[in-house]
Amino acid sequence: MHVLVAGGAGFIGSHTVVQLKQAGHDVTVVDDFDNSKASAVARVEQLVGGHIPLHAFDLCDPDKTEALFAAERFDAVIHFAGHKAVGESVEKPLQYYRNNLDSTFSLLRAMATHGVHRLVFSSSATVYGDESPQPSQEDHRPLQSSNPYGWTKVMNEQIIGDVARATPGMRVALLRYFNPVGAHPSGTIGEDPQGIPNNLMPFISQVAVGRRERLTVFGDDYDTADGTCERDYIHVEDLAAGHLAALEHIDAMAEPVRAFNLGTGVPTSVLAMINAFRTATGVEIPYEIGPRRAGDLPVTYADPTRALHELDWRTTKSIEDMCADTWRWQSANPQGFPG
Repeated sequence: MHVLVAGGAGFIGSHTVVQLKQAGHDVTVVDDFDNSKASAVARVEQLVGGHIPLHAFDLCDPDKTEALFAAERFDAVIHFAGHKAVGESVEKPLQYYRNNLDSTFSLLRAMATHGVHRLVFSSSATVYGDESPQPSQEDHRPLQSSNPYGWTKVMNEQIIGDVARATPGMRVALLRYFNPVGAHPSGTIGEDPQGIPNNLMPFISQVAVGRRERLTVFGDDYDTADGTCERDYIHVEDLAAGHLAALEHIDAMAEPVRAFNLGTGVPTSVLAMINAFRTATGVEIPYEIGPRRAGDLPVTYADPTRALHELDWRTTKSIEDMCADTWRWQSANPQGFPG
């Protein structure tokens, strides 16, 4: 297929582009580099040994989006584009709603005009809200969130589903991620958050290379095995493989719109991740215990059974793999991507 990867210069997008190319698909990337860098695409080209067409513009611009679809013939779209920081979304809700919804509107209009009927959407486990029984299952209702970022995912799922059900022949896979971590095993591409990391693994790795003095663990008095929060960490390579599996099974889905959890199904605590990083790399991570962070749940993790049965997808990477690959990337690129 010829696949348009929206947000293909980002952390998950870039790893997915590599796997799409390795599987024989043609790929075009569009990204505005608001939270990514063009050098990531150049590094992907090194990994795959070929040129990847890249269009630099904001997908919220419907005219530019329409012009791209008019100039190219796409068989499918994978939609990663959007702002993704929970805390920032609370501070800048209008920016998040505008960006994350308008980009979807532009894509859906262009897809409809040009007869592109396959869409894989980057959703999130945040759509399960705070009340979902654990492990989270795709049929849980109602979908909800405690922050604007999560609500944009809930709203996008609703919008995309409504459009798909009104469009004969349209097929949509909604992929709900849990906690993506890791990097390409080569150390060529990885996660490069701007500013202070919002997630555990990039913070650990920045402490490991000396960019930050120590890690703060937010609470050690939760009802978990060691008192720290437990999350379902998934290697970005497994996550990218989930997008490839969704794309290649999308025409055979039981329903026009289908949600899939992408996670390991096994929760790992913050302290267990710190210990795994030390075991995998030999690097000690200084940390201190701080107060609980508002909104953190004790445990969240996926039930990935549907993806196993319907997409023939499963995770293959261990926690140690996640730590070792993250360290390989961060130590080779202590300041992240250049430029």
